[in-house]
Amino acid sequence: MTSFSHPNACLRCTGTPATSIHQIWIEVGPAGVPNLDMVESVDDIKIANHLDRAVSSIGRRPLKVLVQVNTSGEESKSGVDPSGCVELAKHVKLNCPNLAFSGLMTIGMLDYSSTPENFKTLSNCRIEVCKALSIPEELCELSMGMSGDFEQAIEMGSTNVRIGSTIFGPREYKKKDQNQ
Repeated sequence: MTSFSHPNACLRCTGTPATSIHQIWIEVGPAGVPNLDMVESVDDIKIANHLDRAVSSIGRRPLKVLVQVNTSGEESKSGVDPSGCVELAKHVKLNCPNLAFSGLMTIGMLDYSSTPENFKTLSNCRIEVCKALSIPEELCELSMGMSGDFEQAIEMGSTNVRIGSTIFGPREYKKKDQNQ
């Protein structure tokens, strides 16, 4: 599975299932959707509807999506509040025929100080969502855990970990221009 964060990367992924964690598919529009296997960053109804229309416009099979939940409560993080995850998952399942609700995703705090609580919150969200949608928990993915906490995430039920920094090294962030 390939995961990417650059807008043009999804246009180059052919023959390999690709997962988007970021909402960069919005930047490339429907042209980037054919090569995606999953989008892990659906965090509001507007985004779900936009993605549903993009998938519909190209006539491909339903696209797997994970609802992103902000389990840490950090304002800097994307994701629906845990109290809204059932409503968003229901919307995807019932109102977005071109999307296949496949589970939940979270990104924990950078310093890992609340990792167990974040993972427990997402696990509890899965219980609530599965009950509301009448789906077995084993069919609802939990994408949680990154390079620094993936072992604990797996112990707490993660079915999908993101360990790019372990494989490729630390991410290099562009420095912001001080004049902006």
